[in-house]
Amino acid sequence: MYELRTYQKNLIRKIVSSMKNHHRVIIVQSPPRTGKTVVMAEIARRTTENNNRVMFLIHRKEVLDQAVKTFNEQGVNPNLLTAGMVQTLTRRVDKLPVPDVILVDEAHRALAKSYQKILNKFPKAIVLLFTATPHRTGRMQLDQIADDIIVGQSIHELTEKGFLAPFKYFQPPGDFDSKLLKRGSTGDFTNDSMQQAMNTKIFGHIVKQYKRIAPGMQAVVYTYSIDSAIKIAKKFNSEGISAVEVDGTTPKEKRDLAVRKFREQEIKILVNVNLFTEGVDLPNVDCVIMARPTMSLALYLQFSMRCLNPREGKTAIIIDHANNFKKFGYPDEDRDWKKAVKSGKQKSKALLTDPGLAIVTCDYCFAVVRASEVKDGKCPICGKPIKVHEAKPVSDVDLVEATKERQNAIREIVKNDLLKKVANKSVDELHSMKELQAYAKLHGYKKGWCYYIAKRKGII
Repeated sequence: MYELRTYQKNLIRKIVSSMKNHHRVIIVQSPPRTGKTVVMAEIARRTTENNNRVMFLIHRKEVLDQAVKTFNEQGVNPNLLTAGMVQTLTRRVDKLPVPDVILVDEAHRALAKSYQKILNKFPKAIVLLFTATPHRTGRMQLDQIADDIIVGQSIHELTEKGFLAPFKYFQPPGDFDSKLLKRGSTGDFTNDSMQQAMNTKIFGHIVKQYKRIAPGMQAVVYTYSIDSAIKIAKKFNSEGISAVEVDGTTPKEKRDLAVRKFREQEIKILVNVNLFTEGVDLPNVDCVIMARPTMSLALYLQFSMRCLNPREGKTAIIIDHANNFKKFGYPDEDRDWKKAVKSGKQKSKALLTDPGLAIVTCDYCFAVVRASEVKDGKCPICGKPIKVHEAKPVSDVDLVEATKERQNAIREIVKNDLLKKVANKSVDELHSMKELQAYAKLHGYKKGWCYYIAKRKGII
């Protein structure tokens, strides 16, 4: 039986409190890598202990098998548990035993017809919608079906307490032409448009930056197509770095062997196409390489946080070749999840509780750091000055090609004491109209922003 961590116990207490307040369909948000399955297993154990039935829904076989194992280890009564893939249970929904509690994993998918068919069949059951990212791609959000949301402990807090590993984030020069990206029916970019947008030199860039930034680390590469995954793995192997490509068409035996060899550190790199996202246990990942863009906040957090399993002395490495952080911010930034579940048009970055947080990319080492971490004008990772320099072609991969706008912004920060002062602060730490005006100038905000914030703070 698993010993629950403090934040997991708190999550269960909040769930019980919500149920006592007569909420029936409850969203339960908890970040990736925080043991949501263990929490669900404990809830299932308590439910079956009271002779009540539990149903567990998931959409992938690998995740199902892993979850059932966890449920068994936690002491859930198997005679009172119905666990299965939603695709399977939908087909025999009329024959399923009536559950008292339904646990839905990766519940940002719960608006799909297959899920709804099952949930609507059992209108009296308590439904707990577990997800790391309750925000969905598109206008329709989980407020369509849920009547409460419980927000777990933040990524930043969990990192401070040692439950998640700290990380360094790197964004090498643009290997994608974002203008060529097109969204498909799912809301995310189409494979064809990602193929067109991808710089053919990216395969070499990925290996070069891995060798420079994360040499020797166990790494998972996320890409968008089987062809690109094969090419990336081939490039790693040609450089003497053991790599294996796996995708949805890879036979289970071969996939399991690749994962086992990776866990035992017989191979360094796992290149995959959307396999190692939700639920799959890969505890020894120290580096994540994103070789595809996405419009999905859920995917972004699953990608970027795959490497955050803690270990003493560990600092994880995230290498983003697709500029995803520009859309979503840092993985550990606080997000307003209660706002995220409201239907309507929302941009993922608008969910950040401090959207004005200044982030700077070092032109030398490509580290992405908060402006507040920049001391004495130097990058906290490589120690090189954050300065304007002559732009080099992207193909050189030694320096990021700086635009005139960026050059001017950096130049002004270096020269202006007030800009330097506010660059190290959050919005909550600004106390005068001059500071607000400097902050707005630094971030390119409209004039009305200063007035709004000043009024809210009581400055005017």
